[in-house]
Amino acid sequence: MKRIGMLTSGGDCQALNATMRGVAKGLENLFGEVEIYGFLDGYKGLIYGNYKKMKPMDFTGILSKGGTILGTSRMPFKMMEQPTDDGVEKIPAMIKNYKKLDLDCLVVLGGNGSQKTANLLSEKGLNVIGLPKTIDNDLWGTDVTFGFHSAVDVATQCIDCIYTTAESHSRVFVIEIMGHKVGWITLYAGIAGGADVILLPEVPYDIKKVYKAIDKRTKQGKRFTIICVAEGAISKEVAKLPKKERKEVIAKSKYPSVAYEIAAKITEKYSSDVRVAVPGHTQRGGSPDAYDRFISSRFGACAAELIKAEDFGKLVVMRNGEVTAIPLSESAGKLKYVEVDDQAIKEAKTLGICFGD
Repeated sequence: MKRIGMLTSGGDCQALNATMRGVAKGLENLFGEVEIYGFLDGYKGLIYGNYKKMKPMDFTGILSKGGTILGTSRMPFKMMEQPTDDGVEKIPAMIKNYKKLDLDCLVVLGGNGSQKTANLLSEKGLNVIGLPKTIDNDLWGTDVTFGFHSAVDVATQCIDCIYTTAESHSRVFVIEIMGHKVGWITLYAGIAGGADVILLPEVPYDIKKVYKAIDKRTKQGKRFTIICVAEGAISKEVAKLPKKERKEVIAKSKYPSVAYEIAAKITEKYSSDVRVAVPGHTQRGGSPDAYDRFISSRFGACAAELIKAEDFGKLVVMRNGEVTAIPLSESAGKLKYVEVDDQAIKEAKTLGICFGD
């Protein structure tokens, strides 16, 4: 009988349960009987041997359930070679617990950092399959990650709600969308929500260009402006600084976040009614949308097929609408950024959306 370990690592998202369900149902149909051990709270569970033997009923009724039934935690890859606070050597402990349970494979649902650790375990000789989870859609090698579209839906709904109140009160609204290093959610939700200005980490902005966009709308007789800002958006001035100095400037900012800084500058210039909205962790929460349930089921089935074929050390990905797999080593440590010349940006500019560049 096959013995499979499973864990969810890093930030939560809406389709973790749907993906685990896909893996479990795929394994059941391919093998008949299988033992699945769910490690609790991500890699912590694997390190400390905290797990539960899953029953078929554990995977029933979770297709539409957000969060993760196994719990999760963040454990940065750069800390993996360091012992825990109580002196446990992380990698040796994980290998020990994997072998103690006599696992045939470990399935890791996680984003960039989680898959780097998955690749490390694969290099240490464990059979590992990765599944691409992150609302940021920044995992290199896959066109889409599960959780991304659901997060975009939440962010877009937020923009929709802000739109009507902004119009009613003739306000400028700065909406801060999740995304420290990449701007996929902000780009998609900004376009879908009809934003007038979209500011991304990959496209440093000139605040004067933002002013120009506001002035243009005012001259056209439009009573409000919607500005969507990714958490990690930075000005051209800050972007020119050396990395260390740039981090120091951001850390010492008197504003809670970039959205508040931009709002303050707009208020100072126009003396206008400016508001900030931060949907925050709502973007991770709630039920997965139909598309995420669809791709999660496909990803899970592919993972089961890889286990059946004993084709380990792979990350399940979506490429050109097809679910396939690539070596974990090919993706580990790489981020998928929004390119400045991305077709979506070009088309958004044709629509008149300002990117501050």
